[in-house]
Amino acid sequence: AANLMQSVGISSTYYILGAGYFLLMFLGASYITPPPANYMPEGMKQAIDTGKKAVKKDLRQLTAKEAVKTKHFWMLWSMKLINTSAGIMMISVASPMAQEVVGLSVAGAAALVGIMGIFNGGGRLGWAAASDYLGRQNVFIIFFVIQIVAFLLLPITTNVLIFQVLILLVVSCYGGGFSNLPAFAGDLFGTKEVGAIHGYLLTTWSLGGVFGPMLVNAIKGSTGSYIPVFYTFFGLIAVAFMISVWLKMDIKKFQMKQQVVNEQPAGKASRKTS
Repeated sequence: AANLMQSVGISSTYYILGAGYFLLMFLGASYITPPPANYMPEGMKQAIDTGKKAVKKDLRQLTAKEAVKTKHFWMLWSMKLINTSAGIMMISVASPMAQEVVGLSVAGAAALVGIMGIFNGGGRLGWAAASDYLGRQNVFIIFFVIQIVAFLLLPITTNVLIFQVLILLVVSCYGGGFSNLPAFAGDLFGTKEVGAIHGYLLTTWSLGGVFGPMLVNAIKGSTGSYIPVFYTFFGLIAVAFMISVWLKMDIKKFQMKQQVVNEQPAGKASRKTS
Protein backbone atom coordinates (compact mmCIF):
# COMPACT_ATOMS: atom_id res chain seq x y z
CA ALA A 1 0.00 0.00 0.00
CA ALA A 2 2.82 2.41 0.84
CA ASN A 3 4.54 1.74 -2.49
CA LEU A 4 1.26 2.21 -4.34
CA MET A 5 0.62 5.56 -2.68
CA GLN A 6 4.05 6.77 -3.64
CA SER A 7 3.71 5.65 -7.25
CA VAL A 8 0.04 6.38 -8.11
CA GLY A 9 -1.22 8.58 -5.27
CA ILE A 10 -3.62 8.04 -2.35
CA SER A 11 -6.91 8.20 -4.30
CA SER A 12 -5.77 5.75 -6.97
CA THR A 13 -4.45 3.41 -4.27
CA TYR A 14 -7.92 3.18 -2.73
CA TYR A 15 -9.43 2.41 -6.15
CA ILE A 16 -6.87 -0.32 -6.79
CA LEU A 17 -7.26 -1.88 -3.35
CA GLY A 18 -11.04 -1.69 -3.55
CA ALA A 19 -11.08 -3.39 -6.95
CA GLY A 20 -8.70 -6.06 -5.69
CA TYR A 21 -10.78 -6.75 -2.59
CA PHE A 22 -13.98 -6.89 -4.67
CA LEU A 23 -12.47 -9.39 -7.07
CA LEU A 24 -11.15 -11.67 -4.33
CA MET A 25 -14.40 -11.59 -2.34
CA PHE A 26 -16.48 -12.15 -5.47
CA LEU A 27 -14.42 -15.18 -6.41
CA GLY A 28 -14.57 -16.53 -2.86
CA ALA A 29 -18.32 -15.96 -2.56
CA SER A 30 -18.95 -17.82 -5.83
CA TYR A 31 -17.88 -21.05 -4.11
CA ILE A 32 -20.28 -20.61 -1.18
CA THR A 33 -23.63 -22.39 -1.41
CA PRO A 34 -26.25 -23.24 1.23
CA PRO A 35 -25.83 -26.79 2.57
CA PRO A 36 -28.53 -29.40 1.91
CA ALA A 37 -31.23 -29.87 4.52
CA ASN A 38 -29.98 -31.70 7.64
CA TYR A 39 -26.42 -31.63 6.30
CA MET A 40 -23.72 -32.85 8.66
CA PRO A 41 -19.97 -33.32 8.05
CA GLU A 42 -19.09 -36.98 7.56
CA GLY A 43 -16.67 -37.07 10.49
CA MET A 44 -19.26 -35.58 12.86
CA LYS A 45 -21.92 -37.98 11.60
CA GLN A 46 -19.67 -40.97 12.29
CA ALA A 47 -18.85 -39.66 15.77
CA ILE A 48 -22.55 -39.31 16.58
CA ASP A 49 -23.40 -42.74 15.19
CA THR A 50 -20.72 -44.35 17.34
CA GLY A 51 -21.81 -42.41 20.43
CA LYS A 52 -18.56 -40.45 20.69
CA LYS A 53 -20.28 -37.13 20.18
CA ALA A 54 -23.73 -35.82 21.03
CA VAL A 55 -25.63 -33.20 19.06
CA LYS A 56 -25.89 -30.01 21.07
CA LYS A 57 -29.30 -28.42 20.62
CA ASP A 58 -29.66 -24.67 20.16
CA LEU A 59 -31.55 -22.73 22.80
CA ARG A 60 -34.34 -22.01 20.29
CA GLN A 61 -34.94 -21.36 16.60
CA LEU A 62 -35.84 -17.70 15.93
CA THR A 63 -36.03 -15.45 12.92
CA ALA A 64 -33.94 -12.27 12.90
CA LYS A 65 -37.01 -10.15 13.69
CA GLU A 66 -37.88 -12.39 16.62
CA ALA A 67 -34.30 -12.44 17.92
CA VAL A 68 -33.93 -8.65 18.14
CA LYS A 69 -37.00 -8.54 20.38
CA THR A 70 -35.36 -10.72 23.04
CA LYS A 71 -33.31 -9.48 25.96
CA HIS A 72 -30.64 -12.06 25.19
CA PHE A 73 -29.95 -10.32 21.88
CA TRP A 74 -29.43 -6.94 23.51
CA MET A 75 -27.33 -8.40 26.29
CA LEU A 76 -25.03 -10.02 23.72
CA TRP A 77 -25.11 -6.81 21.66
CA SER A 78 -24.04 -4.72 24.67
CA MET A 79 -21.23 -7.13 25.55
CA LYS A 80 -19.94 -7.08 21.98
CA LEU A 81 -20.14 -3.29 21.76
CA ILE A 82 -17.98 -2.82 24.86
CA ASN A 83 -15.52 -5.53 23.83
CA THR A 84 -15.20 -4.03 20.35
CA SER A 85 -14.84 -0.48 21.66
CA ALA A 86 -12.01 -1.52 23.96
CA GLY A 87 -10.21 -3.41 21.22
CA ILE A 88 -10.48 -0.70 18.57
CA MET A 89 -9.51 1.93 21.12
CA MET A 90 -6.37 -0.04 21.92
CA ILE A 91 -5.50 -0.56 18.27
CA SER A 92 -6.00 3.12 17.43
CA VAL A 93 -3.71 4.55 20.14
CA ALA A 94 -1.37 1.70 21.09
CA SER A 95 1.71 3.31 19.56
CA PRO A 96 1.49 6.80 21.15
CA MET A 97 0.11 5.30 24.36
CA ALA A 98 3.06 2.92 24.79
CA GLN A 99 5.54 5.69 23.99
CA GLU A 100 4.01 8.07 26.51
CA VAL A 101 3.15 5.73 29.39
CA VAL A 102 6.20 3.43 29.50
CA GLY A 103 8.62 5.23 27.21
CA LEU A 104 8.62 2.68 24.40
CA SER A 105 10.75 3.78 21.44
CA VAL A 106 9.19 4.72 18.10
CA ALA A 107 10.61 1.58 16.51
CA GLY A 108 9.39 -0.53 19.42
CA ALA A 109 5.91 0.99 19.17
CA ALA A 110 5.82 0.24 15.44
CA ALA A 111 6.81 -3.37 16.16
CA LEU A 112 4.08 -3.58 18.81
CA VAL A 113 1.45 -2.51 16.28
CA GLY A 114 2.61 -5.24 13.92
CA ILE A 115 2.49 -7.88 16.65
CA MET A 116 -1.00 -6.70 17.58
CA GLY A 117 -2.15 -7.80 14.14
CA ILE A 118 -0.87 -11.29 14.87
CA PHE A 119 -2.69 -11.42 18.21
CA ASN A 120 -5.84 -10.03 16.63
CA GLY A 121 -5.85 -12.81 14.03
CA GLY A 122 -4.50 -15.43 16.41
CA GLY A 123 -7.14 -14.55 18.98
CA ARG A 124 -9.85 -15.30 16.45
CA LEU A 125 -8.44 -18.78 15.85
CA GLY A 126 -7.38 -19.61 19.39
CA TRP A 127 -10.46 -18.37 21.22
CA ALA A 128 -12.76 -19.97 18.65
CA ALA A 129 -11.08 -23.33 19.26
CA ALA A 130 -11.24 -22.81 23.03
CA SER A 131 -14.96 -22.04 22.90
CA ASP A 132 -15.68 -25.51 21.51
CA TYR A 133 -14.46 -26.91 24.82
CA LEU A 134 -15.28 -24.11 27.26
CA GLY A 135 -18.54 -22.89 25.73
CA ARG A 136 -19.27 -19.49 24.22
CA GLN A 137 -20.75 -18.09 27.43
CA ASN A 138 -17.67 -18.96 29.45
CA VAL A 139 -15.28 -17.62 26.81
CA PHE A 140 -16.93 -14.20 26.86
CA ILE A 141 -16.74 -14.16 30.65
CA ILE A 142 -13.02 -15.00 30.36
CA PHE A 143 -12.60 -12.14 27.87
CA PHE A 144 -13.90 -9.65 30.38
CA VAL A 145 -11.96 -11.09 33.32
CA ILE A 146 -8.72 -10.81 31.32
CA GLN A 147 -9.51 -7.24 30.32
CA ILE A 148 -10.53 -6.19 33.82
CA VAL A 149 -7.13 -7.35 35.07
CA ALA A 150 -5.37 -5.74 32.10
CA PHE A 151 -7.01 -2.33 32.50
CA LEU A 152 -6.32 -2.39 36.23
CA LEU A 153 -2.63 -3.15 35.72
CA LEU A 154 -1.94 -0.90 32.73
CA PRO A 155 -2.02 2.40 34.71
CA ILE A 156 0.47 1.14 37.29
CA THR A 157 2.77 -0.88 35.01
CA THR A 158 6.20 0.57 34.34
CA ASN A 159 7.75 -2.52 32.79
CA VAL A 160 7.76 -2.19 28.99
CA LEU A 161 7.37 -5.91 28.32
CA ILE A 162 4.47 -6.39 30.74
CA PHE A 163 2.75 -3.31 29.33
CA GLN A 164 2.93 -4.75 25.82
CA VAL A 165 1.71 -8.17 26.97
CA LEU A 166 -1.36 -6.59 28.57
CA ILE A 167 -2.15 -4.69 25.38
CA LEU A 168 -1.78 -7.86 23.32
CA LEU A 169 -4.14 -9.73 25.64
CA VAL A 170 -6.81 -7.05 25.16
CA VAL A 171 -6.37 -7.24 21.38
CA SER A 172 -6.63 -11.04 21.41
CA CYS A 173 -9.96 -10.76 23.26
CA TYR A 174 -11.10 -8.25 20.64
CA GLY A 175 -10.32 -10.72 17.86
CA GLY A 176 -11.80 -13.63 19.79
CA GLY A 177 -15.06 -11.75 20.20
CA PHE A 178 -15.55 -11.70 16.43
CA SER A 179 -14.85 -15.39 15.92
CA ASN A 180 -17.16 -16.44 18.74
CA LEU A 181 -20.03 -14.08 17.91
CA PRO A 182 -21.75 -16.06 15.10
CA ALA A 183 -21.49 -19.33 17.02
CA PHE A 184 -22.84 -17.66 20.18
CA ALA A 185 -25.72 -16.20 18.15
CA GLY A 186 -26.42 -19.66 16.76
CA ASP A 187 -26.44 -21.15 20.26
CA LEU A 188 -28.92 -18.53 21.48
CA PHE A 189 -31.22 -18.06 18.50
CA GLY A 190 -30.65 -21.11 16.31
CA THR A 191 -29.21 -21.36 12.82
CA LYS A 192 -32.47 -20.59 10.99
CA GLU A 193 -31.47 -16.96 10.27
CA VAL A 194 -28.14 -16.74 12.06
CA GLY A 195 -26.59 -14.85 9.14
CA ALA A 196 -29.06 -11.98 9.46
CA ILE A 197 -28.83 -12.02 13.26
CA HIS A 198 -25.05 -11.90 13.03
CA GLY A 199 -25.41 -8.91 10.72
CA TYR A 200 -27.49 -7.07 13.31
CA LEU A 201 -24.94 -7.87 15.99
CA LEU A 202 -22.12 -6.54 13.79
CA THR A 203 -23.57 -3.05 14.10
CA THR A 204 -21.50 -3.02 17.29
CA TRP A 205 -18.38 -3.05 15.09
CA SER A 206 -19.39 0.20 13.41
CA LEU A 207 -20.45 1.84 16.65
CA GLY A 208 -17.39 0.58 18.52
CA GLY A 209 -15.15 1.90 15.77
CA VAL A 210 -16.56 5.37 16.42
CA PHE A 211 -17.16 5.20 20.16
CA GLY A 212 -13.82 3.74 21.28
CA PRO A 213 -11.45 6.17 19.52
CA MET A 214 -13.74 9.16 20.23
CA LEU A 215 -13.83 8.32 23.93
CA VAL A 216 -10.06 7.90 24.26
CA ASN A 217 -9.42 11.13 22.34
CA ALA A 218 -11.91 13.04 24.47
CA ILE A 219 -10.40 11.77 27.73
CA LYS A 220 -6.82 12.31 26.55
CA GLY A 221 -7.68 15.78 25.29
CA SER A 222 -9.32 16.85 28.53
CA THR A 223 -6.85 15.27 30.97
CA GLY A 224 -3.64 15.21 28.94
CA SER A 225 -3.00 11.62 30.00
CA TYR A 226 -3.87 8.08 28.96
CA ILE A 227 -4.15 6.89 32.57
CA PRO A 228 -7.83 7.93 32.98
CA VAL A 229 -8.57 6.05 29.77
CA PHE A 230 -7.57 2.78 31.42
CA TYR A 231 -9.86 3.36 34.38
CA THR A 232 -12.76 4.39 32.13
CA PHE A 233 -12.50 1.21 30.09
CA PHE A 234 -12.05 -0.81 33.27
CA GLY A 235 -15.49 0.45 34.30
CA LEU A 236 -17.01 -0.38 30.92
CA ILE A 237 -15.50 -3.86 30.87
CA ALA A 238 -16.76 -4.44 34.42
CA VAL A 239 -20.28 -3.64 33.18
CA ALA A 240 -19.82 -6.07 30.29
CA PHE A 241 -18.61 -8.74 32.74
CA MET A 242 -21.75 -8.33 34.84
CA ILE A 243 -23.93 -8.58 31.74
CA SER A 244 -22.11 -11.74 30.64
CA VAL A 245 -22.67 -13.39 34.02
CA TRP A 246 -26.31 -12.29 33.99
CA LEU A 247 -26.72 -13.70 30.47
CA LYS A 248 -25.27 -17.06 31.50
CA MET A 249 -27.58 -17.27 34.51
CA ASP A 250 -30.59 -16.24 32.43
CA ILE A 251 -29.80 -18.84 29.76
CA LYS A 252 -29.65 -21.54 32.43
CA LYS A 253 -32.98 -20.33 33.81
CA PHE A 254 -34.48 -20.39 30.32
CA GLN A 255 -33.22 -23.94 29.75
CA MET A 256 -34.76 -25.11 33.02
CA LYS A 257 -38.12 -23.63 32.01
CA GLN A 258 -37.86 -25.38 28.65
CA GLN A 259 -37.10 -28.66 30.37
CA VAL A 260 -40.17 -28.31 32.60
CA VAL A 261 -42.37 -27.55 29.59
CA ASN A 262 -40.97 -30.51 27.65
CA GLU A 263 -41.44 -32.89 30.57
CA GLN A 264 -44.94 -31.71 31.45
CA PRO A 265 -46.90 -33.67 28.80
CA ALA A 266 -45.04 -36.86 29.72
CA GLY A 267 -45.87 -36.31 33.37
CA LYS A 268 -49.53 -35.80 32.64
CA ALA A 269 -49.62 -38.89 30.47
CA SER A 270 -48.05 -41.04 33.16
CA ARG A 271 -50.60 -39.87 35.74
CA LYS A 272 -53.46 -40.70 33.40
CA THR A 273 -52.16 -44.19 32.71
CA SER A 274 -51.69 -44.87 36.42
